[in-house]
Amino acid sequence: MRRLDPDFFLCSGDTIYADGVIQPSVTLPDGRIWRNVTTPEKAKVAETLDEYRGNFRYNLLDHNVRAFNAQVPSVVQWDDHEVRNNWYPGQILDDARYTEKDVDVLAARASRAFGEYFPVSTLHARGEGRERRVHRVVRYGPLLDVFVLDMRSYRNANSPGRQADDTTGILGAEQLAWLKRELAASRAVWKVIAADMPIGLVVTDGPANFEAIAQGDPGAPLGRELQIAELLRFVKHRRITGTVWLTADVHHTSAQHYAPERAAFQDFAPFWEFVSGPLAAGGFPANALDATFGPERVFVRAPERANLSPMESPQYFGEVDIDGQSGELTVRLRAEGGTVLFSKVLQPGLVGQ
Repeated sequence: MRRLDPDFFLCSGDTIYADGVIQPSVTLPDGRIWRNVTTPEKAKVAETLDEYRGNFRYNLLDHNVRAFNAQVPSVVQWDDHEVRNNWYPGQILDDARYTEKDVDVLAARASRAFGEYFPVSTLHARGEGRERRVHRVVRYGPLLDVFVLDMRSYRNANSPGRQADDTTGILGAEQLAWLKRELAASRAVWKVIAADMPIGLVVTDGPANFEAIAQGDPGAPLGRELQIAELLRFVKHRRITGTVWLTADVHHTSAQHYAPERAAFQDFAPFWEFVSGPLAAGGFPANALDATFGPERVFVRAPERANLSPMESPQYFGEVDIDGQSGELTVRLRAEGGTVLFSKVLQPGLVGQ
């Protein structure tokens, strides 16, 4: 990634694995040994502020990370593993590894550490105090606005996702209103929506609950899908051009095209979603698709088994180029080492494509 010399790096969460204990060595299925650098803070799940800080320091032990950070500025958001897997506000843990069971307490400590290592200047008033706000717009001149979302801080509890009325959803009502307002006001040619979780990929949380937006029901929007349907309808009716979704979370790389003619919900303009990751975790098989918004998986590269190490399956990353003359936006999905696996060129000025 550093050798490509990008203008900036968009990191879509899971910057650390605060709930991922690092063992000195791991035996792989073929008998090879994966050996890890270890630190005291990575010997248990993070609970204290110092332990969360230690997780961020752990990444900086890698000279490749330090060299990249010295050369390339980053736009960073958070997902679940900055706190713990699949967390949501108000959750009380049933996990023997934790002495602190209140996720809100853990999230406050994690948020402080996140802000210390990724100094996002979005503190704002909320209620009687001030909180660190992750969602924001990062503007790069007339060609690009990046809308960084926070799909953790305002979401409702993970559930079967079948409710017919859901104003909280995955963004919260306040963030959804902010996003609609900022998209409508944007004059940039391209409006990249940086979402830490995918739209039409089914991500489960246990046997009955769902972690992302989709919940496997191919019919009309339900649960968190209602909020996304409202947003997509707004984009279409306000004729907002140039929206592209860049998402992550699912530990493989893929390209999905969403079109109303394939969908149960049809009041939206076609759009693309590109998924890529992870940088420092195991690879996982491709998730099932939910047909509510009519996704077609145009490309996917994913391992066949869960949690494959980088010795068994490469890591993935995406690259986006915007041509300054034509305004064309080109997305390339790359494997570790830089090999281009898939590319797509999008034309500027279209409501949907």
